[in-house]
This record gives sequence, structure tokens and C-alpha cells, in this order.
Amino acid sequence: MIDPATLITYVAVVFGFVFIPGPATLLTVARATSSGTKVGIATGAGVAAGDVIHTIMAIVGISAIIAASAMLFSIVKYIGAAYLVYLGIRAILEKAPAGLAGRTPPISAGKAFRQAILTEVLNPKTALFFLAFLPQFVHPQGGFVMLQLMLLGIIFVLLGLFSTIVFAVSAGGLGSFLRRNPAMLKWQGKVVGGIYCALGIRLALQQR
Repeated sequence: MIDPATLITYVAVVFGFVFIPGPATLLTVARATSSGTKVGIATGAGVAAGDVIHTIMAIVGISAIIAASAMLFSIVKYIGAAYLVYLGIRAILEKAPAGLAGRTPPISAGKAFRQAILTEVLNPKTALFFLAFLPQFVHPQGGFVMLQLMLLGIIFVLLGLFSTIVFAVSAGGLGSFLRRNPAMLKWQGKVVGGIYCALGIRLALQQR
């Protein structure tokens, strides 16, 4: 097993990392603001599920294939970027509910969960992050390497889920205020869509 000192260091590093606003945080905040805390938490759970998939990919070596193939990396990157831009354009063009019907979430928690999984899985940078980051805390003398990688991945997923829930709850309160104000509600979808489009463009421009 991983020695306690290494594990404590890993937890400290990951804890600081997951609370630095990044794409997953922005996606969660955007969903929570526009559709409520429940949908924001569902988005965070979807991101966590995507990270579980990345952990498994890192363990079995699929991430190594993506890292070694420039073409495959680009294909996955552009699919993920196009999907984010697609979500953004839909949010921008979607009309706000009549009156104050913003009480009805424009997206269900289940749909937000599935979209978050796709968004996270289709980000090759996340795959490469897991491939490069997790092995730094693995020591062959500590026993079964695959078990160590799985433990590190689970810790990362749980801490990441905790951080997105914190952001979702905070943003959900802000969203409740916005939905009670028609003038701000009018621009809500455009702001959320702008965030998605910006994330998609950012992903498309990322280098290996």
C-alpha cells in the first residue's frame, strides 16, 4: 500500500487543485446558476463519473495510447470542444421561460449528469493529467501498482466531487435570486452559453 506520508501529500495537493476554478467548476456553476442546486450537483456527479472512467483508462493504458497518438488526441479534443460549443449555442438561443416560469428547470438533473460525463470523458487533457499525475505517487515497493492507482483515482474523484458540490450549492443560491428577477433571467442563458462556448474554444486551442 501507499505509505501514509505520500498519501497525506497527495491528498493535500489534490485538495488544493480541485478548489482552483477550472472547466469542471465552471460547468457546475453554470448549471447550478441556471437550473438550480440539484442540477448543479448532478453535473458535479457527472464530472466525477467521467473522472472514474479516466482513472480506469489510465490504469489499463488507454490514456497512454491517446498520449502517444497525435491524431487520436486531436480527434478526441475536437469532439469534446464541438460538444461544448453545441451546448453553449443551444443555451444562448434558448428563450427564457415566460413570466417567472424559471421555477421549471430548463434541463433535468439526469440530462445534466449525462452531459457532464460526456464533457469530462471527451477532454483529452484530463486523460493525460491522470496518466501523468497519478504515477508520481505510486511506488512499486508499496505493492500492487494497479491497486495504488485505483486508490489514488478514487481519492481524486471524491475530493473533486466534494468541491463541485460546494460550488453547486453556492451557485444554486445565486441562481435562485436570478430566477426571481426577470431582467437578469433574460440574460442568464446567454451568460451560461457563453461559458460553454468559451470552454469549448479553450479546449480546441489546447496543445498536447
